[in-house]
Formats: sequence, C-alpha cells, structure tokens
Amino acid sequence: MATNERKTFDIGRSSKSGQFISVKEAERRPNTTTVEHVPKPGYGDTKNEPPRKK
Repeated sequence: MATNERKTFDIGRSSKSGQFISVKEAERRPNTTTVEHVPKPGYGDTKNEPPRKK
C-alpha cells in the first residue's frame, strides 16, 4: 500500500463565478482563479496536508 497517497486532490475555481475549472486553466489565469485542495470522499479534515508542489 502506498504511504505517500494524498488525502486531497487539487481543483481550480474561478474567482468571478465560483465554478470549478481545470487546474491547468487556473494556473494559466492566476489573477482570476485559485487552486484549492479538496478532500477525497471519506477523509474530511485535511489541515495537515503538505503544500501543493509546482
């Protein structure tokens, strides 16, 4: 079993509309978007997740 498996996944969100977009698109438009960490189902609180690597 992999011990480095993350408990979250990254997802992009538009700051204007709040809609989910691809991470690639969010990285392309950093002024109007953000990349968020969303917990996988069943994991809930993920405050101890390491920062996202670029």
